[in-house]
Amino acid sequence: MANAKVTVPKAVNEPIKSYGPGSPEKVSLKTKLAELSNTTIEIPLIINGKEVRTGNTANCVMPHNHNHVLGTYHLASEVEVHEAIRVSQKAWKEWSTTPWEHRVSVFKKMASLLQGPYRDTLNAATMLNVSKNAYQAEIDSACELIDFYNFNAWYAEEIYEQQPPISPDGLWNTVQHRPLEGFVFAVTPFNFVSIAGNLPTAPVLMGNVALWKPASSAVYPTYFLMKMFKEAGLPDGVINFIPGPGSKVGPIVINDPSFAGVHFTGSTAVFQNMWRTIGSNINTYKSYPRIVGETGGKDFCIAHESADTMGVITAMVRGSFEYQGQKCSALSRAYLPKTQWPELKKLLIDECSTIKMGDVTDFSNFMNAVIDEAAFNTITGYIDYAKNANDAEIIFGGGYDKTDGYFIEPTVILTDNPKFKTMVEEIFGPVLTIFLYDPKDWKETLDLVDSTSPYALTGCVFANDRYAIIEAADALTHAAGNFYINDKPTGAVVGQQPFGGGRASGTNDKAGSMSNLLRWVSQRTIKETFVPATDYRYPFMEEK
Repeated sequence: MANAKVTVPKAVNEPIKSYGPGSPEKVSLKTKLAELSNTTIEIPLIINGKEVRTGNTANCVMPHNHNHVLGTYHLASEVEVHEAIRVSQKAWKEWSTTPWEHRVSVFKKMASLLQGPYRDTLNAATMLNVSKNAYQAEIDSACELIDFYNFNAWYAEEIYEQQPPISPDGLWNTVQHRPLEGFVFAVTPFNFVSIAGNLPTAPVLMGNVALWKPASSAVYPTYFLMKMFKEAGLPDGVINFIPGPGSKVGPIVINDPSFAGVHFTGSTAVFQNMWRTIGSNINTYKSYPRIVGETGGKDFCIAHESADTMGVITAMVRGSFEYQGQKCSALSRAYLPKTQWPELKKLLIDECSTIKMGDVTDFSNFMNAVIDEAAFNTITGYIDYAKNANDAEIIFGGGYDKTDGYFIEPTVILTDNPKFKTMVEEIFGPVLTIFLYDPKDWKETLDLVDSTSPYALTGCVFANDRYAIIEAADALTHAAGNFYINDKPTGAVVGQQPFGGGRASGTNDKAGSMSNLLRWVSQRTIKETFVPATDYRYPFMEEK
């Protein structure tokens, strides 16, 4: 229970550095980029605070220069996974009973380290290994992760302060917010280092222990996070770092009786398979596991004929092509009024024509490379499909090249089929598909937006007509967990727009919110009676 004398400072969002010309942060970041680019590191597993080398290794490369190896990392085998589970349960005994304010202290130090000596390291590692430009890396691996640690610490205090409002005379009612029994399996994606840094730590803040399997294509920056956790004073064994193929690591973890929950961001298919496996194992677990996941998206923009033209264009360019469209929230389908299309088309093509693409160390590039060859092949497969379709045409981009890096041009598809493949399926790349609607069919088009995709992560409406905004917000109530009015559907900020979606997009437990942290505790109600009853008889039993 919370000590009323201990309070956590109110969290505020971390300011975003601009990296403008001649700025100190730009000079410092470029120095760190050069340092990491010229160094090859070896990344071990980290189990109980010890470095473990299995001898079975894979490479960390630059997606924009895939012949450049940043490091080699060791892959966990069955032996190491079982050992990680064993030591996590040993660490749980002490960490689960550590006073909450001491756990918060570790997290506040994580935030401070990331604000200071680790900022350039994490930003540079993110740029080099997952091919983000400086601004996208700063928002992600610095600002958002700092916000996760500061806001989660603040939310934790609020949770522990939640106590029954009534304790009648003669008794005292309290609630204990206990960590889960067992361990939490954190499975993290390549595209956001902030998510990778939050998924194992959010449960840990609440007294749990975690096994962390990072995405194989983004082991490099996550290793630096593990070093930061150690420096912040996180005890050994509380988070165990076990890179490796999900197909090998996952079944061992999920089949263990001490499995208490999964914190997941990744593909819908993988998450559904995990859920199915958990269900089939339900009678073997010590307790019912918590299943928290954020998966895919087919995020939309619908523009009303009253919308601001350049607002729509900017939202499409930024929403679709920042970080090469490799965001769960990336805008990938747009519904535009036919009456505005001639103007919108010209402006969109003009803006797309100015986009530069290339190496992350050239700060003039807006776009960089997609993460790896598998992603490249999947995305270009959709582009080729559109090139050969009778009911769609590519009106901008469509080119790609993987000779040196996995580069795909920003691509815009126009279709007259509202259920065209690229309007329905998640692509996870720089591909935007547009459908034109007749303004008189506004309400029917809203229904179309709601019913086209199985996902419900993010979406936006652009309109200056307030009644149109109200109609869209009502019609699309369940179409997006994060809904934006006159703004792009990306860029949720911790403490401002808790992030998550429903339907096939996940469990909507809102990362960066108190509701997410509540998933990682199990309440115990305690009633203390000061003067116990000494007679079982009640007054109603007395004779007249």
